[in-house]
Amino acid sequence: MEVLLVLLLILLLINYVETMVTPALPTIQNDFGVSENLVSWVTTAFTISAAVAAPIMGKFADVHGKKKTLLAILFAYSIAVFIAGISPNIYVLILARLIQGIGFSAFPISVAIITDMLPPQRVATAQGILSATFGIGTAAGLSVGAIIDQDFGWQMAFHIAFVGSVVLLAIAAKVIPESPNRVRESIDYVGMALIALGPGLILVYISEGPKWGWFSGREILLLTSGLILTYAFVIWESLAREPMLKLDLFKIRNFAVANVVGMVTGIAMFLLFFGVIYYAQLPWPFGLGKDQISAGMALAPGTLGMLIVGPLVGRLINRVGPKPILITGGMILISGFYLNLVHRSSLFDLTINGFVTTVGMVMMMIPLVNMIAVSLPPEARGVGMGINTLIRQMGASLGPVLASSIMTSYESSLVMPLNGNYVVEILPGDASFNALFSTGILITLVALAFTAFARNYKLKERPVVPAH
Repeated sequence: MEVLLVLLLILLLINYVETMVTPALPTIQNDFGVSENLVSWVTTAFTISAAVAAPIMGKFADVHGKKKTLLAILFAYSIAVFIAGISPNIYVLILARLIQGIGFSAFPISVAIITDMLPPQRVATAQGILSATFGIGTAAGLSVGAIIDQDFGWQMAFHIAFVGSVVLLAIAAKVIPESPNRVRESIDYVGMALIALGPGLILVYISEGPKWGWFSGREILLLTSGLILTYAFVIWESLAREPMLKLDLFKIRNFAVANVVGMVTGIAMFLLFFGVIYYAQLPWPFGLGKDQISAGMALAPGTLGMLIVGPLVGRLINRVGPKPILITGGMILISGFYLNLVHRSSLFDLTINGFVTTVGMVMMMIPLVNMIAVSLPPEARGVGMGINTLIRQMGASLGPVLASSIMTSYESSLVMPLNGNYVVEILPGDASFNALFSTGILITLVALAFTAFARNYKLKERPVVPAH
């Protein structure tokens, strides 16, 4: 319980810091006098770094030890948070955020640590608790982060996070034991470089497409280079004597299914978050005309509910297995998207809808994490969880881009008074949000279709899942 509590606090902090910057972006832009495109890299740098670092740090954890790797990550993360708080210019802040992204690797390593420590019957419950940090940290970042930025400045938000990270680093060093499960092999640095560069360039393409133009010269160069390097990674790993990632792991049915469904649900999750927050802030009659703090608070009850629902889902996995829960969660998620289609006239409506969709998401997220953790051999658990984090981050990056594309496709004109005159603003209309939430339903149906290929298991009856 001590170890679980420490890991829970670490992940809460990292997820909080990840999102607390979002409300502060306009202030950061004004403070440094930079363009909107440049300041967006404060979040983009973190997202890309978090995605590509996860499998690399997971491999280091499998080879050098999970505790040692986690402490190294927390040390680098603490330094980066400190630098962010005293950044003299936007470029130093972006560099600090790039290093902070490595801290996101704490999630797959934490899941691997808990899976190594606990008996199979208790693993799912612990994973449910750790998975809840995504929602709670996001809600805290959007609401508390906005309040700190408004009253004390964005630098203070980083200063507070730095103190918390140092305290947790010291506690983790004392409390967390080293896992005995290690693999004795050399580090595949070529494979690490390829998996960092290939998906990294693809993520830059996805993130910058709306600003640079999807078919501009540099965007095509990014996408082509990323695909070539990703393909080179696959070829290299199939030939390397001691590869970073054994591609045979994808022959494990539940590992393959969980990665595909994880990416699809990642798209749906951020499609929902982006749509709800954007709709809450748009001026009436196109939206609810609320401020950023109120919009973030609309998601808070649902994300806080993750802490209650997560452990219950974990216990349920032991009784019925992950597959029925995945299917049920998908149906609940579809219901939540449908509620946003027909019932969104107030902030209270969005809060109820958000609670329903969040329950559906957590009922899909936790079984996926459990399927990966229990189906992989212990010596590949760190890199396997890291690969899953990378794939889910790819989906999370696609969600806002898809949402933006949908909303710009259904824009309408809004006449607004300004200084005694009238101005016309082009904003996403009602049809854009209907199309967005309908797309969420379709994406969730795709996830359910892939779920059909999962192999169910009950941990009380069979602690070890067959590899094939």
